[in-house]
Amino acid sequence: MYPGYYVDNPQPTNTNPLYYIAPRDLANCFSQSPYVQAYPWTPSKWSSPGGFGVKYSNPLTLPGVFGYGVAFCGSTDIATVSGFTPYVAAYPWTPGTGFGVKYGNPLTLPTGWGENVAFCGSTDIAVAHQTSPYISAYPWTPGTGFGVKYGNPLTLPTMDGSGVTFCDSTDIAVAHNSSPYVSAYPWTPGTGFGVKYVNPLTLPASTGEGVAFCGSTDIAVACYNSPYVAAYPWTPTVGFGVIYANPATLPAVHGYGVAFCGSTDIAVVSYNSPYVAAYPWTPKVGFGVKYANPATLPFYVGDGVAFCGSTDIAVADSSNPNVSAYPWTPGIGFGVRYNDPIIVAAGYGLKVSFRI
Repeated sequence: MYPGYYVDNPQPTNTNPLYYIAPRDLANCFSQSPYVQAYPWTPSKWSSPGGFGVKYSNPLTLPGVFGYGVAFCGSTDIATVSGFTPYVAAYPWTPGTGFGVKYGNPLTLPTGWGENVAFCGSTDIAVAHQTSPYISAYPWTPGTGFGVKYGNPLTLPTMDGSGVTFCDSTDIAVAHNSSPYVSAYPWTPGTGFGVKYVNPLTLPASTGEGVAFCGSTDIAVACYNSPYVAAYPWTPTVGFGVIYANPATLPAVHGYGVAFCGSTDIAVVSYNSPYVAAYPWTPKVGFGVKYANPATLPFYVGDGVAFCGSTDIAVADSSNPNVSAYPWTPGIGFGVRYNDPIIVAAGYGLKVSFRI
């Protein structure tokens, strides 16, 4: 068994006072070779000081040039998208060991520059990309890789896909560059896209740069123009509800990414300082009062954001070390910034993902 942690058992019916937690991992992608890097990750709430472990070895076969998005498939696989063919690269993943031998490319490649990637459990994978149809999705089998590409949705997203996310196994949403800026569809593993949901009554303000679901209750879109984030109630089989009120304190100029922390918090990353803004979140209510900025800000433009359960938050930023990470406490917010990883790549960070 790979190294883990024994912590207080939260199940009082269990006679064992300790229980085992496997280690976690963090991956981020960036603009220069090797385009993706990954580290073991330890929340400081488990073991002080926590944070980045020793960097995993690079994959033997690197992704294409310019890493734009990265996602884990549970504990078994990892995928990243890039600016050059084949636009998506996927690898077996072993916690404590890292990248395995690259899976074969999908028979039908995405048609352009990969912008983001998401897994639907362990059954499917989707890539948001430039060039029509702007979204490509495939069955996924751990240990085998890509299946035959699903048919395109009948109503395509409009212009380049910038972000993609699944709502459990029932829905998929794509953020994109032209009105209505977000498109959502029912999703069925083994079948693919259903008929596009009706657009929200109030559209995001401009280009959708990122999109995230809060369980099956809400959806948020990071957008380029003010208010830089738009959030809506979400109901599977129904779609978008009436847009939530904007947060009282908006994120900084140009929203580039968005993520939920369970059903308690939401974070948006942006082009201008402080580069990340976080808020309490209540499903069916919306934004709370903005949390205080982290004491030590990310170094530059925030391009991607991810939560590690409810213990940590990381921001992919456009200056060395490409990623900034903080302890996170719902109701309190940012803790003291973790030490930077010892080994970092050149270039600027674009997206970040935790394996939990």
